Order: sequence, then structure tokens, then C-alpha cells
Amino acid sequence: MQAAEYLHEAIRRMRRWLVWAALWLLVVLILPDAQAESRHRNQDGVRRREKRWRDGQGFIWTSEGRSKPLKIRLVPGPKGPHTPAGTLTFYRNIPELQSSYSVIPDSGLSPELSGDSPVPSHPKDHIVPLTQEDIQRIVWREEEEHREKERLRRKDEARKKRRRERKEREERQRKMFEEKRREEEEALRLQMEKEEEEWRTKTEEADRRQQEEESRMKEERRRKEEVEQQKEVKEEVEVWLRGDVFQMPSKEELLPPPVPTHPTETDELKEVAPGEEEEEEEEEEETTVVLPAGCDISDVSMTCENVHLIYFPPLNIPELKSLSLEGNNISSIPAGAFNGIPNLEWINLKKNKLTSAGIDPKAFMGLKMLRRLYLDENLLDVVPSDLPSTLQELKINENKLRGIDENSFQDLSSLVILELEGNLLSEGNVDPRALAPLIQLSYLRLGRNHFRTVPQGLPKSLLELYLENNLIEEISETVFNQTTNLNMVSLRHNKLDETRIAPMAWFNHRNLESIDLSHNDFYLVPSYLPKSLVHLVLVGNKVERIPGYIFAHMDPGLEYLYLSFNRLDGEGIEPESFFGTYHSMMELCLDHNQLIHVPLGINEMTNLHLLRLDSNRIRSISEESICDPDLQEETTLVALRMENNYIDAMDVSPAAFSCLRSASSVVLKPQKTIQRIHRTRH
Repeated sequence: MQAAEYLHEAIRRMRRWLVWAALWLLVVLILPDAQAESRHRNQDGVRRREKRWRDGQGFIWTSEGRSKPLKIRLVPGPKGPHTPAGTLTFYRNIPELQSSYSVIPDSGLSPELSGDSPVPSHPKDHIVPLTQEDIQRIVWREEEEHREKERLRRKDEARKKRRRERKEREERQRKMFEEKRREEEEALRLQMEKEEEEWRTKTEEADRRQQEEESRMKEERRRKEEVEQQKEVKEEVEVWLRGDVFQMPSKEELLPPPVPTHPTETDELKEVAPGEEEEEEEEEEETTVVLPAGCDISDVSMTCENVHLIYFPPLNIPELKSLSLEGNNISSIPAGAFNGIPNLEWINLKKNKLTSAGIDPKAFMGLKMLRRLYLDENLLDVVPSDLPSTLQELKINENKLRGIDENSFQDLSSLVILELEGNLLSEGNVDPRALAPLIQLSYLRLGRNHFRTVPQGLPKSLLELYLENNLIEEISETVFNQTTNLNMVSLRHNKLDETRIAPMAWFNHRNLESIDLSHNDFYLVPSYLPKSLVHLVLVGNKVERIPGYIFAHMDPGLEYLYLSFNRLDGEGIEPESFFGTYHSMMELCLDHNQLIHVPLGINEMTNLHLLRLDSNRIRSISEESICDPDLQEETTLVALRMENNYIDAMDVSPAAFSCLRSASSVVLKPQKTIQRIHRTRH
């Protein structure tokens, strides 16, 4: 209850406060306006009275005092003026015409409205006539009004003229703009019509050419079909006359040949009948091979490349050793496809459309002499099964292999070369025991796959390993433990850096002579390189530094070092960086870096044959930077390239190249200019 009463009391107070505020606001807003209006009215009255007094229209004073005002009306005579000029003349001659005017009080003016005094005038009061001064004042005022009206009229006419001229100018501009817009629209329309006509012409021309091309192709196909039909008829006739060697041999022909026995004296003395000789000649004629168009055959080899074969041809040439069917459309190999050519040693089936499902598991079983099998650029997703154990070289590059299981290379103990590049292999789908049966494998290519680590289970016999263009990020300590005979490793185009190579990964390898680590993410030359290393490639990395003594442990010493396209500068190569290579280095490539001078230690390399320092920032060559004047040994440097630096050939001393066998071995041109340096810096 108290709260409600308090609230009602607050509302009443609020209402009371709002009423007072409204009243105060009303007074503030209305009172100043009323006062201003009153002051304005008073000022207007004072100005009117003053004007009347100046114009002689005030009260008339007499000897008796102020009389009531009279309204003077001037009544013109019968010949009064009608024009402003006549009016002025009339007022100037008013003294002569004064007699024709009468001062008549306005009868319609009441005393209240006229301001007449209620006190009667004195009888002696008389009407005062207009003086010359009053007349002059009236005339002056009329002239001023006339001049003011004339000025206003001229001003109005000038304003109207300006407005009319502005409208005319705007109209002219509008017409010009409209004309220009119409011209542009017309030009655009004409251009569009022209482009449309050109496009239509080109389209018609293209359609015509396409039709002609289609007609020509149809004609060519028709002629080709006719020629093929004629060839088929001719081949049929030849087959009928001589027999077809591409037919599958009968089962009797596939029986194993009899075991040869020594000839008896009866056989030696047995004479051959003349009829039997004719039969042998006929058999030789029957073995003549009939080949498809584009095929070629010699004594022991046959080539049918890019002849559009769509199936494996049935051959019956037992003496054939080499068969190449590259570049056809063969998609399958049936069982027994090689029964008529059992002595093949080399088969080339590159660039066909072979699939794993299209190759019969027993297709290659009868080839007891096969050494090389090329299946590159097909559609295989698994390694063909039951390959001959005599196989020494197998190439399945650029296919779709999705995995290698434990039995993929079973019984291939004679395999020496295996190439599986350009497939879908990774450490996840390659069994670590898959390569175990390959006890003689020396050459393994696994480039362009999806490996992130070096595959496990590499054969002990491996000599060369190629893993280019993979995703390899690290090399563990144990991955090369079994490959003690490894001689060459290529890891180009991977994601390796110096921190992801285990220190003992290949440090103890006594036969590893060549390592290619080009196009990885190395910032410095990696440590713990093999002692036997001879050839090191680090092209296209981010190498900024060659640590000191990094090659000192190598024996007999590094011979080839390629560090092109890196970030080496003057501070990245220490005086001891090349220690251990002074008597072994034969080729040193430091081109396309940021060197500003010739690195120290090069003049001590007594066996150097090739030195590349081109495309750096070298400005000068001292006499001792490349050639040591105190060295008495016979010079070996035969090629020096230093072009594309900032060297002024006029400042180079001839003694700087004294150790070269020939002056023509030095390449110094072209050179960059100093202006280019400043432009680059800015």
C-alpha cells in the first residue's frame, strides 16, 4: 500500500512539473515574438511619420496651432498628360496651371479615419498652397520612382535574357549530346552488325570446312576400306595358296620334339629321293610369313608397331626370338598365345590397352627362354602372375599398379632389372617381403609413386635405387642396413631436409659412391655422408652454407659436387668447407647462386677439370683466387665459366687464369652491368 501511494504521489508530482514546464516553454517561445512584432510595428510607424514629414504630407501649422490634416487631391484639367514624360512636364509647369486646380477635401473621409481634430478651425485659417520647393520635391520623387522602375525593368529584362540564353545554350548542348549519342549508337550498331557479319562468315566458313573435312575423311575411310577389302581378298587368296602362319598350330605340333639320336651308318648312307626334295621345298615355301600392313620380320625378330591391332595375333614361328607389338590397341592375352613362338627372349607390349583381367594367368607359362618383358603404359593394376623364372628384365612403368603382395615376384630369382615407375605404389600397399625372392636384383626404379619413406625389405644384391618424384620426408637408420652393396641412390624431387636424415643412415656404407638429392629442402650440405662418396648432387635446393670439414672423412675423396641453383653467398662457404677435396675434386658447379667473390680453397684443388661460377654476383677476380702461383704441379683445369656476373674484363689480370690449359677455356661474356645492380637493390 505504501509503495502504491508513493507511486501515485510521484505521478502527481510529475504531472505538476510537466504543466509548469509547458507554461514556461510557452512564455519563452511566444513572448519574444510578440515583443519583436511590437517593436517592428512602432518602428514602421515612426518611419511612416518621418516620410510624411519629409514629403510635406504632415500636419499644416498655422498661427493658431496644428490643424487637422487635409487630403489633397489634384484634379487635372481637361488637357492633362497621359504619359510619364508628360506628367513630369506637367509638374514642372504646375505654377502656371495652379489656377486650374482646386483643393477639395475628401468628402468620404470621416473625422475618425482622417485624423481631423474635433476642435473647429479658426475662421482666419487658410489653405497653404504648394510651394516651389514642394513641387520640386514631388517631381524629384516621381523621377526617382521612374528611374527605379526603369532600372528594375532593365534588370528584369537582363535576367530574362540571361535565362533565355542559358536555356538556349542548354538546349544546344542537349541537342549536341543527343546527336553525339545517336552517332555513337549508330557506330556501335554498325560495329556490332559488322562483327556479327564477320562471326557469321567465320561460322559458315568453319562449318563449310568441317563439312569438307568430314567428306574428305569419309572418302578416305571408304578408300581405306576398299583397299583393306582388296588386301583381305588378296590375303585370303595367298592363304589358300600358301597357308596362313598366323593360325594356331594343332595339338600334334605342340608335342615335344623327339630326343635327338646319333645318326646310324644306314641313315648316313641313305639317299634322298628326288620327290622328297621337292616336298621339302614346298614345306619351306609354306612357312613364308604373311604379315599385316606395317609389320616387318627378319630371321629371328618381328615388329608390328602402331598398326592398330586389337587382339594378340596367333603366330606360328618357332624360331622367333624377338617380338614387338608396341603402340597398338591390344587389351588381352589369351592362354596359349605364345604356343607358336615358344623361343621368344624379348617381348615388347608397350603402349597398348592391356588390363590385369585381360591377361590370362597362364599366358606366359610356356616361354622358357624369355629374358625381357616390357609392359609400360598399359592399364595393369597388379603384376601379372606366373611369369617365367628365366626373366631378367621386367618393366611395368606408367600403369595403375595399386599394390605388390608377397607372391607378386615369386620364382623370379633371375630378375636383375625391375622398373615400376609411374604407378600408385606406397609403403602402405607394398608388402615388405615382396622383393625378398629377387636375390639377383641390381637395378630398381620406383619413381613417380606415392612413397613417404624408403620401402622396406630391399634386396641385399641391390646396386642402384631410384626413388625420384615421391613424397619421401625422412630416411631412417635401418632402411639401408641390408643393402651393403648399394652404389647409387637417387632421391630427386622429394621432401627431404638435413634434419630428417638419420646420422647413421648410410655412414657405414663402403660402396655407396653416388647420391642425388636434387630439388629437396636442404638448407645446408648434410652431414654424415658415406665415406666412399664420389658424386654428390644438391641442385635446386635452398643450400645457404657448406659446413667446414664436412668432406674431410671421405676416402679417396669427393670428385663431383654440384650445388647449382641454391642460395650460397660470400658467408656461406668457410675456408675449411672444401677441406678433404683438394686432391680429388674434378668438377665443381656453384653457378646460379649469390656469391660475391670466388670461394676460398678453389686455388688449392690440384685435380680440378671443370669450374662453374656463372650467374652469381662476383665483381672481381684476384690473381690467386683460382690459380695458385706457387703451385708447381701440372695444371688440369680445362673449363672455367664465369659469365653473367659483374666482372669488368679490363680489370682482370692475365695471371688470374695462368693455370688453365688454354685461354679459350675461359667464358667471361656476357656480364651484367653495374646499373642493373642498383636497379635490383632499389
